[in-house]
Amino acid sequence: MSHSNKEKITAYHWLLFWVCFLSTALGGTVSTLMSVYLPVAVKDLLGNKNPEELNYISAYINAVFVFGWAIGGFVWGILGDRLGRKKAVILSIACYGLFTLLTGYMQDWWGVVGCRFMSGFGMGGVLVTTTTLMVEEWPEKSKAIFIGILSISMPVGIFSAGLINYIVASWRQGFLIGILPVSIAIISVWLLRESGKWKGAHTNVIAASVKTEKLFSPGLRVNVFIGSIIFGSMLIGLWAIFSWVPTWIQSISSVADAQQERGLSMMVLGIGGLTGGFLSGWICNAFGVRRSMIICFAACSLVSFILFKTNAAFSPIIYAEIALLALFFGISQGVLSVYIPQLFPVHIRATATGFCFNIGRLFTASAVLFVGVLESALGGYGNALFIFSLVFVLGLIAMLTAKEKHVNIATEYSSITTEI
Repeated sequence: MSHSNKEKITAYHWLLFWVCFLSTALGGTVSTLMSVYLPVAVKDLLGNKNPEELNYISAYINAVFVFGWAIGGFVWGILGDRLGRKKAVILSIACYGLFTLLTGYMQDWWGVVGCRFMSGFGMGGVLVTTTTLMVEEWPEKSKAIFIGILSISMPVGIFSAGLINYIVASWRQGFLIGILPVSIAIISVWLLRESGKWKGAHTNVIAASVKTEKLFSPGLRVNVFIGSIIFGSMLIGLWAIFSWVPTWIQSISSVADAQQERGLSMMVLGIGGLTGGFLSGWICNAFGVRRSMIICFAACSLVSFILFKTNAAFSPIIYAEIALLALFFGISQGVLSVYIPQLFPVHIRATATGFCFNIGRLFTASAVLFVGVLESALGGYGNALFIFSLVFVLGLIAMLTAKEKHVNIATEYSSITTEI
């Protein structure tokens, strides 16, 4: 095959892109759908319980999804190497879609907890498997562009979660959205083909195990630690806020169920994240990766203080503050996809990056849990969210102490997407 043919985007590439984009976007919807419905869903499941008990159950429902996501991020990566990229993509999509559907039929809170764990488990796999298949199958020349577009699918999904809540009052009907990823998984059995690169390399188990053993070698330990702190601190703050902002708005609103306010807040989070993701490349080029992340952490720290410490009652200005916070969240996700991988040499880059991304999710799940559990002790959701947002200061300190990397952003990003 000629070089020009290898660089041509075919009809199959477009099918591959839309399978990956839509399944990831719907995963973004599923990941935040329970957050916007949480106040009404918990009351429906538990009845007239005291507020403290409702907070505890809400915390478990929110946190278990992120725990499942973290575990799924590890497990599906291994399954993708052993079973093949195509099977891993299809099964991970089917997993989160099926258990999203089942969530709406659960009559007990523990059933919802179990379904949310499995939904998170599948979603953690989708992010790993779809990106891997895209990286290995997409033409080299336009790969960086389309991987970047793929990265904004999550904010699209988050916006959709708010839109669903805005339109559909019943949380059980809202979770019928799971039929869409299930349908995509079934159709993908015929649409997708196996990665040619995986076919040629999947038997090389020995080489893979050697790479894993080198992850904590003396020369890499510091960067693994720094990378985990930087990514994890942004992730903890991001998910603590994404998971609990609708409930916080409910707690300060004068409206009984605040359905539209909760829905609009999640839509604004999605729009802000989407805008930030689009702008992240230009921000990197203008300020450099390290300075861009310093700006993101500093801005998130400041805006979190304004949002949660200056709003005792709901007002429309909250939407603007949420949008600004989400904007820097979105920028940070694009910048981190460049910064974290470049901390590591090529031969260990994918393994180390995967570790840094997923180890942070375990701590993220704990943060999401404790926001709800400690809400009463900390004096309300506003105080709880502000205290947990102080993790942005930790990330800022880590960025200030990290060494500057003098790289060409466009070249580095292209090489990263090619290699991982």
